[in-house]
Amino acid sequence: MSQSISPEVSSFLTTSYASLRTHISERDTGRPLPAASSLQSGRSSLASTLPTTGLGREATVKHLLADLAPGLNNASLSSRYFGFVVGGVLPVAEAADNIVSALDQNVATHLPGDSIATDVEDAALKLLIDLLNLGKAEDWPSRLFTTGATGSNIVALVCGREAVIAHRLAAVGKGETTTVAKAGLLGACMEAGVRRVQVLTSGGHSSLVKAASVVGIGHDEVKELGLSKEESWRLDLDAVERELEKGEAEGTVSIISVSAGEVNTGRFATNALDMPKLRSLADKFGAWVHVDGAFGIFARVLPESEQYNILRAQTAGLELADSITVDGHKILNVPYDTGIFLSRHPTINSQAFSNPNAAYLATSATATIQSPLNIGLENSRRFRALPTYAALVSEGRTGVTHMVERMVALARRIAAFVRDSPDYEFLPDPAASVESTFIIVLFRARDRAANGELVGRINASGLMYVSPTAWEGEKAVRLAVSNWRVDVERDFEVVRGVLEAVVKA
Repeated sequence: MSQSISPEVSSFLTTSYASLRTHISERDTGRPLPAASSLQSGRSSLASTLPTTGLGREATVKHLLADLAPGLNNASLSSRYFGFVVGGVLPVAEAADNIVSALDQNVATHLPGDSIATDVEDAALKLLIDLLNLGKAEDWPSRLFTTGATGSNIVALVCGREAVIAHRLAAVGKGETTTVAKAGLLGACMEAGVRRVQVLTSGGHSSLVKAASVVGIGHDEVKELGLSKEESWRLDLDAVERELEKGEAEGTVSIISVSAGEVNTGRFATNALDMPKLRSLADKFGAWVHVDGAFGIFARVLPESEQYNILRAQTAGLELADSITVDGHKILNVPYDTGIFLSRHPTINSQAFSNPNAAYLATSATATIQSPLNIGLENSRRFRALPTYAALVSEGRTGVTHMVERMVALARRIAAFVRDSPDYEFLPDPAASVESTFIIVLFRARDRAANGELVGRINASGLMYVSPTAWEGEKAVRLAVSNWRVDVERDFEVVRGVLEAVVKA
């Protein structure tokens, strides 16, 4: 006997979504932040005790839209929300996300007779590998969606930890019997004669340090090996080699994390010449190479053009890594929370993340798609692959490329203005070509008094939003362009007007 959703529920959901779209259409998306009064009224309207009798569906939706929604920012809706690296949501991705909530799949176990959800996830990952020019999908057999770069970096360090200790275990004849997953980190290290596990990086993201703590490596074992004070984001390969040689003698194993898009400058740790050398060093010493490419890896979608030669060279060779982190909710403009993890190794993930004592979670031994719960952190997983699949199918390579080009164009217009302005200092290198700019612009006011208040003044304009940071011990402004709604001419004129006004305030 067939069964369908009741007309009452269907009517409620249709009306609720129509009300949401009306609310969105009436918002002033030119102003990234809500008014102070909206923040205050929203907080004061929050329920402080659980009601005995609920408001009911219609009244609750009215409360959400009338009281709470005005207190939420326009980070996704505004083309001039330049804080952090926050993407918008492509309309087709929003539509897909509504399907995700409506059908509410738990994409955990590959059960091809029950649902095609895992097939969709696998298809989306293959399309992304193609978009990023990383080779064949088969080159990345362990692939899955995560909650974001933090989740992906945790998965990467778990896999890297497993692999580098396995290399030492094999050297002492215990590779067939002992793994970190079975013996634990301490037990496996003792068996392998490993004293420490370290992470070598340059300009590493804070989530990498957090991940090191979570997986038992420790904050102090994340070592910054920047090429110089002036180019701290560049990975010093000679220093890496020295650390690997030293580790070989002292019982230290290494994971090398390549920052493909340093968070303050947007610059890249390696280039086309560096990655083959790094791969060779890793193979020689049994190290694991991870690329944290949360946003920077999308420079690989830019076309072959002289204006992109620097960026293409700096992202060349990333496909040589053992694993890669990608964020979808940044440059790709799909909803939070969408991260991606890719690994070249077919069994390391399942060795570390499998659910060995849960027969009810098993899938067919002949399955060609690995169950996500056995290769990643979560056993309960939102169907976050669907918006990514929708975005890639809708936009295609050309659409995504044009979207990224608009972001780069606006960032470079702003960078050129800052570089040429007598009021601002273009960072990290005032003499650098704007063609080294991807989507992040770092700068500060030359007047130190104005610089101390610069972020506050910019954000108080209500016309744009930026993040505060520091560079070489002084306050600085970090501006990241990452929304599909970018209009280069319109948004540049607004930014220029704000920057000219605030420095003279």
